[in-house]
Amino acid sequence: MRKKIWFIINPVSGGYSKKIVAAMINEFFGGGKYDLRICETAYAGHGAVLATMASENNVDTVVAIGGDGTINEVARSLVHTDTSLGIVPCGSGNGLARHLRIPLDFSEAMRLIKNGNVVSLDYGLVNNRPFFCTCGMGYDAAVSYKFSSSTKRGLKSYIENTLVGLAKYKPEAYTVVDKKGRMTYKAFCIALANASQYGNNAYIAPEASMTDGLMDVTVIEPFPLIEAGEMAYMLFTGKFKEGVKHIKTFRSDSLTIVRQHPGVIHCDGDPMKAQSVIEVKIVPSGLKVITNSDASAHIEPLIRTIGEQVMPLVAVPAAALKLAGQTIVGLFKPKDN
Repeated sequence: MRKKIWFIINPVSGGYSKKIVAAMINEFFGGGKYDLRICETAYAGHGAVLATMASENNVDTVVAIGGDGTINEVARSLVHTDTSLGIVPCGSGNGLARHLRIPLDFSEAMRLIKNGNVVSLDYGLVNNRPFFCTCGMGYDAAVSYKFSSSTKRGLKSYIENTLVGLAKYKPEAYTVVDKKGRMTYKAFCIALANASQYGNNAYIAPEASMTDGLMDVTVIEPFPLIEAGEMAYMLFTGKFKEGVKHIKTFRSDSLTIVRQHPGVIHCDGDPMKAQSVIEVKIVPSGLKVITNSDASAHIEPLIRTIGEQVMPLVAVPAAALKLAGQTIVGLFKPKDN
């Protein structure tokens, strides 16, 4: 019996042309060995509808071709089914793919779909909406809301949106309640991570695992504007850990966050409105995903990672850098300890 594979393509994700994608899929999976179907999303949420149809038709694997938003749409329809998720990253951040070490090269990702192993991974729920990478509130949610309406995509645009509002943002008080007790933080943002990064190798929770049944919670406390570049350097080099100045971290399987006012939160980078009480939990082993069995694959040298993230900052408009209070590039140099 031929293996059934559906490919769900977001034709506009990441500003990447998908015109030749169908031809490449047929090149990799043609020859009659597979029962293929290739679909393009036509509107927000269409990926979820198509993925539901696939699972109801006993499709073996659904491959999401797009960014983290597309992957979220597809994956949330596959939780607790026998249909596995394949990922071909074509977005602007590709946080989940990077965490799972799925190649960013299209051909290599397609080979992984054919040869990779299926693993059951955790996913999260924020106010009963599934997330697979991260969710959060505070400044990162505000930036996601602004970025969602931007006509520009990619790291440079994200940094510009981040810097423009940095000087004016007012941190908020949050009360976090879990099985261990209650804590109140005044926070710049709170990130709840199932996977390690936002995307673009920005490691908000560098030690997060998708197989431990826990979320990694990172609380960024208010910090002087002059330290913005240093904070960004730590984010892109995986140094957001307990004991670092302005950073608090802990793990939990479920928690409730109470903030002062309703507002925006983000779910895998997509902004959404929420009330002042926010419920978050991790669901263990709820999603089957094709992952990279080569544990050493796609590990980028530190100097290359730093270079790829820092160099785009050189092109950020001077006016935006001025709002940060310092020349960000200069602050990105590590300090001697």
